Amino acid sequence: MRTKCVLCLAVCLALLPSTIWAQAVYGTIVGTITDQTGAAVPGAKITITDTGRNVTNNVSSNDSGNFTQRFLIVGRYRVRVEAQGFKAYQQDNIAVSVDSETRIDIKLEVGDVTQTLEVTAEAGILKTERSDVATTYSDKTITELPVLNRRFTNFQLMTPGVVAWPTSLTAASAENPQGSYRMLVNGQSFAGTSHLLDGTDNHDAVLGWIVINPTLESVTEAKITTANYDAEFGVASAGVVSAQTKSGTNALHGSVFEFLRNNVMQARNPFTQSRPIPNSNGRLIPLTQWNQFGASIGGPVLKNKLFYFGDYQGTRRNTGGGTLLRVPSLEERTGNMSGTGINIFDPNSGVPAQRVPFAGNIIPSNRLSPQSQNLLRLIPGPNINAVLDQPNFASSGGVRFNDDAFNVRVDHYTTDKLHLFGRYSMADFRMVAPGSFGLVAGGPGLDASGSTNAYAGASDSRNHSIAGGFDYNVRPNLLTDFRFGWFRYKVFGQPNGIGTAPAKDAGIPGLNVDDNFNSGMPAFFINGYGNNLFRFGYALGVNGCNCPLIQDENQYQFVNNWTKIQGNHTFKFGADIRRAHNLRVPSDRHRSGELNFDAANTQGPAGGGSGLAAFLLGNVSRFERYVSNSLDAREVQNRYFFFAQDTWRLTRKLTLNYGLRWENYRPQRVNAPGNGGFVDIGTGEVLVAGRDGVGLDLNVKTSNKLFAPRLGIAYQLNQKTVIRTGYGRGFNLGVFGSIFGHNVTQNLPILGIQSLQPAQNFENVFTLNNGPQPLDPATILAAQRKGPNGFNMLPNGVTAFVITNPIRFPTVDAWNFTIQRQINSTSSFEVAYVGTKGTHVFAGVGGDYDPNQPDINGFGTLNTNQRRPFFQKFGWSQNLRYYGSDASNNYHSLQTRFDKRFSGGLNVMSHYTWSKNIDFDGTYYPRDARLARGVSNNNRAHVFFLSSLYEVPVGKGRKFGGNMSRALDFIAGGWQLNGTFNWMSGQPFTPSYRDCNADRDTGWCRPDLIGDYQVSDPGQFGWFKTASTPLVANGQIDGPWQRPQRGRFGTVGRNEIVGPNFAQWDMSFFKTFQINERVNAQFRAESFNFANHTNLANPNSCVDCPGVAGRIFGAFAAYVPRQWQMALKVAF
Repeated sequence: MRTKCVLCLAVCLALLPSTIWAQAVYGTIVGTITDQTGAAVPGAKITITDTGRNVTNNVSSNDSGNFTQRFLIVGRYRVRVEAQGFKAYQQDNIAVSVDSETRIDIKLEVGDVTQTLEVTAEAGILKTERSDVATTYSDKTITELPVLNRRFTNFQLMTPGVVAWPTSLTAASAENPQGSYRMLVNGQSFAGTSHLLDGTDNHDAVLGWIVINPTLESVTEAKITTANYDAEFGVASAGVVSAQTKSGTNALHGSVFEFLRNNVMQARNPFTQSRPIPNSNGRLIPLTQWNQFGASIGGPVLKNKLFYFGDYQGTRRNTGGGTLLRVPSLEERTGNMSGTGINIFDPNSGVPAQRVPFAGNIIPSNRLSPQSQNLLRLIPGPNINAVLDQPNFASSGGVRFNDDAFNVRVDHYTTDKLHLFGRYSMADFRMVAPGSFGLVAGGPGLDASGSTNAYAGASDSRNHSIAGGFDYNVRPNLLTDFRFGWFRYKVFGQPNGIGTAPAKDAGIPGLNVDDNFNSGMPAFFINGYGNNLFRFGYALGVNGCNCPLIQDENQYQFVNNWTKIQGNHTFKFGADIRRAHNLRVPSDRHRSGELNFDAANTQGPAGGGSGLAAFLLGNVSRFERYVSNSLDAREVQNRYFFFAQDTWRLTRKLTLNYGLRWENYRPQRVNAPGNGGFVDIGTGEVLVAGRDGVGLDLNVKTSNKLFAPRLGIAYQLNQKTVIRTGYGRGFNLGVFGSIFGHNVTQNLPILGIQSLQPAQNFENVFTLNNGPQPLDPATILAAQRKGPNGFNMLPNGVTAFVITNPIRFPTVDAWNFTIQRQINSTSSFEVAYVGTKGTHVFAGVGGDYDPNQPDINGFGTLNTNQRRPFFQKFGWSQNLRYYGSDASNNYHSLQTRFDKRFSGGLNVMSHYTWSKNIDFDGTYYPRDARLARGVSNNNRAHVFFLSSLYEVPVGKGRKFGGNMSRALDFIAGGWQLNGTFNWMSGQPFTPSYRDCNADRDTGWCRPDLIGDYQVSDPGQFGWFKTASTPLVANGQIDGPWQRPQRGRFGTVGRNEIVGPNFAQWDMSFFKTFQINERVNAQFRAESFNFANHTNLANPNSCVDCPGVAGRIFGAFAAYVPRQWQMALKVAF
């Protein structure tokens, strides 16, 4: 019944003869007409002409002299004003931007209307009509700044208050071939950032990506709003990224381009490319070639009426890279662990307190697992010198990654009141990426940054987007807008080696059980050895490979909005109806299995132990995998959004924006009975969709009280100063299935997440020669006992996704106070305080945490399971994935910026942000949230950014040398210098210590901090003070560190230490050759990381690990060695 009511309301809104999604697509010109005394001039006729298309709009000034013209496509306009008894006024070259008001205040002179006063000055730079915190990028900025890989999403990171979630920089390329960043806007999760393309949704709600990353040649303008966006914008609690595609004009315009870079023009990574590649004639850098080419064209079909634009872009990559890892030495492979500096103990000699060490730290040959020996034959030996636990293997190779993208757009100005448009975009991606140990053994992928989690695997992806609609002026003061949007995000990913059975061939049963989904190398994690840099196979935790993977998500969207201008009010209201479909068959835990080998398996009375020793013995500490028999369990969700707002110009200096938005997300439904399961964490039962009285929505309830108020005030203090302030609330859909997408279709009876955890952390769950027990998700649930409501209980050893009922929606309140001061007609400076408060947000960076984490109290007397809350209640020893959305965060910042609009051949944008972001981590959060609270993992206290475009003022059409000869102009004229500089303070991390597994089996691995850890000159070989020897006894003190007592966490706080800063300078040099009046050729030389500055990763956080404590062994994930890129672009 509720759904029918909502649909009826949407239809009524669509049929009312009386706002505005159009702001998300168009811009507005507003102003006040006065005479020379300042008195209002009502009834003046204002003609606004799009100079590129010769399309006109007419509006009149009201009794206060105010006028407003909306639905203006991004571009340049001419404003002409005529009033009886006054000279006509005409101003040209007025820029209109998306979702912005351009203010033109006009003073008319007494005279005859046949006389015209022409003004050539541009519109003012002050923002006086609204209070949002936003940055707008023009097409010139987008296409001419040096941008690595020419990705539109890079501009998001140039915006004040925005930083990238670190792992997104090397995130699973199988699921993100379009090159999206997961941004944190003003401290809030990337899930809360909305992406729009031509006013329609362009955001994948399951993973938090942009769907179509628009080609730079297709974008006419982009606006990134980080605070106080209008009520018309929703499904956003952090920011709104709105991009507009180009439209044709009366003149034929286009371009042809090619960009190229290769290993000859690239500097080496000092960590991973310090030795010659075998059989390469001494080459340090793998063969690399990145080539991007394409063309664009736009123009009229019918002048003044029908226009088109289209572009194509192809990219061909063979990207060379590598990473620095640890592999077992020849001695270690034979069981000789004496060179690691760590004592190992025989697990067969009892519990750790009773164990005896292996003599000489050598495992007898008759104890070595034949299965582990067979697997090690696939792993290459060390190729660099190292001691103790340091990295000893540098991988090298290339990744093939190709893509093709195009956009087609048509605009039709049917009448002076009706404008229609349609656009179709497609992007196709193909990737094959080997692992560091080859196609079969896998391991971390190969990346120029040296990332130890770069993608390896094979991926095919094809994304689509359609947008279309119309805007119609019913009357001069009444406008309507309709829009339709559709997108599809489709990915198919596989591990390399599909069809092979390396685990079976090595003698491990129960892993490679078929030649498809369960084929290929399982994931092997060797923990507590080599800085955890020895892992191989395929998995999210090894190389970002969520594979095999089938992802097919699409969404339909219908928008209808109305604008009513009445006096000094501009009223808006509208409806946005969406229906989302999702099929996701993932492998968050690799389907061939993920096997963990922990140091605790071979630890002794006071610690020690090595994960490699456990691996050599064949003792599997923990095991997880996905098991399913269905490829068609889908979710569907309806979403209904409504808003109303008013822009009230109280006086010529004071404008008030206020509005209210209502968002209603219906519970998701599965597509058939039996295709989903809901775990009731209160009773332990599994409710199966469509069975035993359970609906296809799993009986989940939603909230009908998601009201989002928005308020903004802009006050012009004087001709050069504006004060703005605002407040707004926003909601979002979460991410990773927290509200929509695969949280119920990855539960029994569709999918079983086998999770085998030991009763004590030093025990094993099986041995390699025995393998794991099978799991059948189709039958295991029916075999369980009934719970209190008559439903089967969740079995032990099967992880479940648990969601709240009713749904809990992430909520963010944001506020800002901004002062903008105009410096001159083209530049301004502003200073702002921006704050946010998140409620019902994630604990940690993902959507879930484990509520079955054991309590540390009782450690040493009770086993691990006895301290798990749900083991005591239901006998569950497995991990759970709980989408609780029950944490909070807060963010406070000072944001300053300087902008110089492009004029006189120069454009400058610069900003500085000081901020502090406090949140909660998921580790031990359900047991003691106080220990999980601290500075966010992503906090960068200081960020500075500078960008500029500079046309050297020499040559024809420029300030100097305008009369020089054609030959001289060919050499000296047409030069342009562009650049960006980005500096950020480091990211924080939490110190740890070596033998913490002997002191706790849950929560944090933290030492006691009892002194000053800082060093005078932190660097690669010592970032903080470390202990001189391992802390082998509880209470032992060495330097500023102390080993805690057993059963207690150390006193050092979460994210106590800050890592290295990040700095990068990118430059480009253009030389433009004017071939004739309409055609020019431009040669570009672009340099990324122009100074070749090495951005260091965070150091090893262990305070007492010999050889690695406090040292840095790699570069930051976003680091690129200096790369030169050459290009040729012909424009007409």
